[in-house]
Amino acid sequence: MNLHEYQGKEILSSFGVRIQRGMVAQNAKEAVAAAKQLTAETGTGWHVIKAQVHAGGRGKGGGVKLAKNLQEVEDIAGQIIGMNLITPQTSAEGKKVHQVLVAEDVYYPGDSEPDEYYMSVLLNRASGRNMIMYSTEGGMDIETVAEETPHLIFTEEIDPSVGLLPFQARRIAFNLGLSGVAFKEMTKFVGALYTAYVQSDSSLFEINPVLKTSDSKIMAVDAKVTIDDNALYRHKNYVDMRDIREENPIEVEANEVGLNYVDLDGNVGCMVNGAGLAMATMDLIKQAGGEPANFLDVGGTADAKRVEEAFRIILKDDNVKAILINIFGGIVRCDRVAQGVVDAYKNMGDAIKVPIIVRLQGTNADIAKELIDSSGLDVQSAVQFQEAADKVQAVLA
Repeated sequence: MNLHEYQGKEILSSFGVRIQRGMVAQNAKEAVAAAKQLTAETGTGWHVIKAQVHAGGRGKGGGVKLAKNLQEVEDIAGQIIGMNLITPQTSAEGKKVHQVLVAEDVYYPGDSEPDEYYMSVLLNRASGRNMIMYSTEGGMDIETVAEETPHLIFTEEIDPSVGLLPFQARRIAFNLGLSGVAFKEMTKFVGALYTAYVQSDSSLFEINPVLKTSDSKIMAVDAKVTIDDNALYRHKNYVDMRDIREENPIEVEANEVGLNYVDLDGNVGCMVNGAGLAMATMDLIKQAGGEPANFLDVGGTADAKRVEEAFRIILKDDNVKAILINIFGGIVRCDRVAQGVVDAYKNMGDAIKVPIIVRLQGTNADIAKELIDSSGLDVQSAVQFQEAADKVQAVLA
């Protein structure tokens, strides 16, 4: 589950991470009220107006602007709220902005120049350890830094059974070139950030930039946070942070009916039971000359109702030219799945206008094939993987 910047900062702050303070606003008048309150609480004279969408690169698309007075706060917030923000991480249509974060200006003058750093916490799947990735080149796309100056990217791997050790936090601060008060502030920041990552059950914390202010404070100016969906039962207060307006509407609908669905860009719809088999089926479609239009795991109870719901979800994608149903009948019998396909097809009437290939293997697979073949419907049955691949290739030709 992805979070907005202001939500990620709320989590960070709850674990003692210093953040750039701000307030969210739904319209221009609320933005002005937020600016006034921030000035009263922080003394800030200028305000940063930030579009709240689930995408990076907001500044490049005009979604982050500085307001030097209350009139500019109102004007800029009015311009950003309601716009379709296009960034390098959105589609060509962009994402509609429903709210902005009005934040304090933290680039104030002082004894030293402000410095920006990049920092993220994530899982290194190759080693099975958590990892802090950081760089002196904050404020830039980390992909650009990795491509052009890879020697400026550092990593610190953390044994999850031990946790972040003090010398590791000090090494991060040292590699960032800090000293004195800023060095101590950074070690505290790193420790609190790692604690927030672990205890919130997140899969990603990305702070770009982490700022050293002119008076040597270390704070998160931005926050990109992804919470592990599988751990939400432990964080009931995080569930309400979900903003379905930012998510794919088909995926939202599939989730509401209990289907594990991920929308893709291909032309062959997949309906499979089991995540591993679903991945193998996507490979099968690719090898047959097609492109998978989705990842869809219907789970172990592929009855008529569930199959019909899966059909309706898949067919919402206009790019789908064929549907491949690939079921292994271990727990669920193949003949029950086949009957479910036939019943769902009949219930949907003329809604299904694309060829369907059904590959059933396992318990009562022979009975299932007979049910499909004798149904009189435009459904092709297959038993072997290659047979299913050949039929997919034929209908796409």
